[in-house]
Parts: sequence; structure tokens; C-alpha cells
Amino acid sequence: MLSVPGLCWLCRMPLALASWGICSVCCRALFITQTVCPQCGLPAALSGLPCGRCLQKPPPWQQLVMVNDYVPPLSSLIHRLKFSRQPEVARALARLLLLAVARAHRERGSPWPDRLISVPLHRRRQWRRGFNQSDLLCRPLARWLTCAWDRTALIRVRATPVQHQLSARRRKHNLRHAFRLELPVRGLHIAIVDDVVTTGSTVAEIAQLLLRGGAATVQVWCLCRTL
Repeated sequence: MLSVPGLCWLCRMPLALASWGICSVCCRALFITQTVCPQCGLPAALSGLPCGRCLQKPPPWQQLVMVNDYVPPLSSLIHRLKFSRQPEVARALARLLLLAVARAHRERGSPWPDRLISVPLHRRRQWRRGFNQSDLLCRPLARWLTCAWDRTALIRVRATPVQHQLSARRRKHNLRHAFRLELPVRGLHIAIVDDVVTTGSTVAEIAQLLLRGGAATVQVWCLCRTL
């Protein structure tokens, strides 16, 4: 169902600003309330401190910022974006991510990025879908944050099976040498932007590539982190 301009995507009530897409009441209900690790984004006992998993074997990125778990109604909005050919919902979702990032900056003192990197689709998959949802999130985020973003900075050089159809072990092997970095990142603070992070295999492969290229820090920003 298409949104009527000026009405909230979820509750259909009038918006203070039509460009928001989601009203402030619904926004508050979309954010996670569970305590999660600031590094891996998985459930944790203490807020603001790395969990035991990350202390023993940290992921290749320094911080993960998320809006929520992959649960309705947020998951329904992402499904509308990716599979119902409604790219107009991307701006509202990008605003949710911006609010989550701003909160993480206040609470954790995380650095603002110099460059955003969107997770690329292989050209055949992007042609079938008609767009890359990560690009649609990055475009307004880069403008609001006044940081660099180029959708060709990272390209997918190898078509791979869809990740959610594979086991965690096969996901890691599936992505080896699947990406190529096209722009210098040495000394830069980078944020990888994706819609959903499940096992983290995709963003881990990209983070390792960025760190090998000399990136100063790497963050992961996502709408959903499956818990």
C-alpha cells in the first residue's frame, strides 16, 4: 500500500513534516529497548561495554549501530522497500538510522564518519531489483551528515548465492574475494551502511577489506541486527 503524502507510513496520522514518513510516536516504538553489545549488537548483560564474545573474539569493526531487531513493524517497512518496489520508504528508514546514530554518538562518543560505504549488490541482482537499498539509505544520510559517499567506492565483483539461504559457515566462505575497493580509505573513519545484518559475514568481509586498505576505524550501521 502506498503512503499518502503527509501521513505516517504506520499509523496513518498526519505528520508534522511530510518528509519524515514516520511520526514521532511510531518512531519511539521502533527503537530497541533491549540491552545489546555496542560492538557486535547482540544481547548483552551490561550497557555500553563489550560483551564476553567480543572480549574473546572481537569482530573486525569497532562499533555497530542498529535501530532494532528484525521484527514488525520495522521488518515490514524493510520488506516494502526491498520486495514491494516502494523505494520511497527509504528516506523514512534513513531518518530512523540517523536518529540511532545520533544517540550512539551522544552515549558512546563514537566518531562521525568521513565516508559512508554502502553494501553493494552484484550488478545482475541490482538490475533485477531496480535499485540497491543500501544506496537509497546512504544518499540522504550522506547529505544530512555532510560526509562523502560514492556508490562505486566498493563493488561486488563476484555473484554469490543469497546469504539467508546458507549456513553461518557457508556464508563466510561464500563472500571471500567477493568485493573490491575502488577508492582510497587510508586514515578515514568509515561507516558501512546496510539494511539487515544477520550473522555479520557480509559486513565483516567488507570491514576487513577496509582495514587492510588503511581505514582508521570502521563502524557498521544497520536498520536491523537479527538477535
